[in-house]
Amino acid sequence: MKKIIPAFLATLLLTALQAQKTDKKLEHQLKQLVAGFRGDVGIYVLDAKKNKVAAINADSVFPTASIVKIPIMIAVMDKIEKGQLSYHQRLTYTDSLYYNEGDDILASFKDSSSIELSKVMMLMLTTSDNCASLWLQGLAGTGSRINEILDSTGYTQTRVNSRTPGRQGNRAQYGWGQTSPREMVTIMSRIVNGSMLSPQASEKMLRLLGRQYWDEEAISQIPPGVFVADKNGAVDASRSEVMFVNGPHPYTWAIFTKNNQDTSWEYNNEAWVLTRKVSALLWNYYNPGGNWKGAPFEK
Repeated sequence: MKKIIPAFLATLLLTALQAQKTDKKLEHQLKQLVAGFRGDVGIYVLDAKKNKVAAINADSVFPTASIVKIPIMIAVMDKIEKGQLSYHQRLTYTDSLYYNEGDDILASFKDSSSIELSKVMMLMLTTSDNCASLWLQGLAGTGSRINEILDSTGYTQTRVNSRTPGRQGNRAQYGWGQTSPREMVTIMSRIVNGSMLSPQASEKMLRLLGRQYWDEEAISQIPPGVFVADKNGAVDASRSEVMFVNGPHPYTWAIFTKNNQDTSWEYNNEAWVLTRKVSALLWNYYNPGGNWKGAPFEK
């Protein structure tokens, strides 16, 4: 597959990245917040309004867990853009697609049930349904095709590992997928500014990401009247989240963790507590003087 980013565009992208200034004050506050975390943590914050960033281990590779569903979504939208799939086409669920982890809705479907592609995408992104995700990964052309699209759009660290030939070693280390905080924020930012695939595809993906069921971590620190596009991911020793906050001062950020000592699944999981604290810090940093308070960091 040929690269679809010409050399001159890659140069422009590199120049833009180099032109971004570090928000040293914010970066210092973030470093204080993550000090003592029992695991590895990476954070990347993009303030597109002032073209400033804050980074902690932003180029380190982390497991995606369910955040891999963003690349899957992009690859499905690529097929829709090319007329190879239709957003509202009806699909037939068969028992061969069965995959169940926890409360996956699609896994409870009966053989030969019919459902729209759009609703399978909603299940994948809104409730993080893994059965829906694996079905869509296949429809997108498998992990190999998704990785080709990622590579062609300039991403070298974000990859699908699960059910992807040649990536067994990566799967053993990172699970379903892998990425870096900087790359995932860049991907989300391109969806926000309309440059991922096309403006029309970007708008649809942004709407899909704005319907998040899992709202008790980073989203819990954002006022409910503010639009948020979000995807999180969690496995025992890794909890991560990426989000765009369209407040008075818009910003995009991601937190990724791995090798976490706290592998619990309670509200007070150390990584989730840290995620709430970082989200609250960023909201108040970019929107000073407000009196709204989010959910408690711990219960």
